[in-house]
Amino acid sequence: MTGTYWDEQADTFDDEPDHGLLDPAVRAAWGDALLPLLPAAPARVADLGSGTGSLSVLLAEAGYEVAGLDLAPRMVEAARAKAAAAGVDARFEVGDAAAPPWAAGEFDVVLVRHVLWALPDPDAAVGRWVRLLRPGGRLVLVEGRWSTGGGLTAERVRHAVLRHRREADVTVLDDPALWGRAIQDERYVVTSRR
Repeated sequence: MTGTYWDEQADTFDDEPDHGLLDPAVRAAWGDALLPLLPAAPARVADLGSGTGSLSVLLAEAGYEVAGLDLAPRMVEAARAKAAAAGVDARFEVGDAAAPPWAAGEFDVVLVRHVLWALPDPDAAVGRWVRLLRPGGRLVLVEGRWSTGGGLTAERVRHAVLRHRREADVTVLDDPALWGRAIQDERYVVTSRR
């Protein structure tokens, strides 16, 4: 999937409850799910494949220093506007989430939501993401295996992480509050602290 494809999705991307986090209950559910997985603010967070910046803004509002990266210029534009409207300082750049342009050891957290499944070489991407982490940094991967057949199973993502880290914990994300509706597919977060 190219930047052009995602640019074309920018105008309607936030219509999905878990993308835009416009519903206060969905937004609160994501805060409740993610914040306990992160070190204390103001830790530095890389949000790779940040889309329109909803999670970046949520974390910036909680006091984190957030840098978002997305392949689609219109998504980045929307993310910048969203951060400005919220009055938070989150920076966004256009770039490839599979090969972030940042230096090794620059972040306390690498957060990636619904990106790994779309990459041609998930294992290589995980390796690059791990290198962005400072010692003791956390990798937080929100993924799924959808009823459409797309996506990755939790076990596959867990094994990809374990090729680069010693730990990979899976937490199921089946609470309808996260998605704005009941779901029938596999959705989860894989977290690695070391």
